Amino acid sequence: MSTNGASTAEIDTNLFVTVSGPPGCGATTLCERLSDAMGCPYVSGGDIFRELADDRGVSLNQLTAQADSSDEIDRALDGRLQSIAEQWGASNKPFILESRLAGWLAGDRADLRIWLDAPEAVRLERISDRVETEAEMRVREVSEAGRYQAYYDIDVTDRGFYDLQINTARWSKNGVFRLVRTAIDEYDPDTDEGSFTTPAVDL
Repeated sequence: MSTNGASTAEIDTNLFVTVSGPPGCGATTLCERLSDAMGCPYVSGGDIFRELADDRGVSLNQLTAQADSSDEIDRALDGRLQSIAEQWGASNKPFILESRLAGWLAGDRADLRIWLDAPEAVRLERISDRVETEAEMRVREVSEAGRYQAYYDIDVTDRGFYDLQINTARWSKNGVFRLVRTAIDEYDPDTDEGSFTTPAVDL
């Protein structure tokens, strides 16, 4: 769990926000800014994956290989994320959950579901200093999509239930944050006519 709490929250809200997108989409940057402004914690799927690796005494690469060969790792990861979503969804406190499936796993507990993306060339440039190579990123995206479909009947290309979809290559980091901040600031539950229903995920 990551916390970037500010002494005085810049965004006065109790919304439960999910942020999702492929590698290099800018999710971590946005979540850190939102966490600071909202004065709340956020949990990322990457954090939980590292916790699972530590719990099992294996490296991240070893755990990734295990996930590719068995559904047990993905289900353990997603089960933890879903439990966190249930806990915070009932708390009526601001919270941010970030993972590829965060919008699905949080379901109707989430108040605002965000999908971030950018052209592949831009995302590859953004992750150029990471250990993961271009080929590995592409393989991981295809592999994960196939596993989500096989395990949960989730089509990750179905983004119809997201409240905001942002191409983060079109704006600066601050611009993306301001777009999301405006959506949160302008949200009024009294005039909300209803979000799209999120298909239930049976883990």
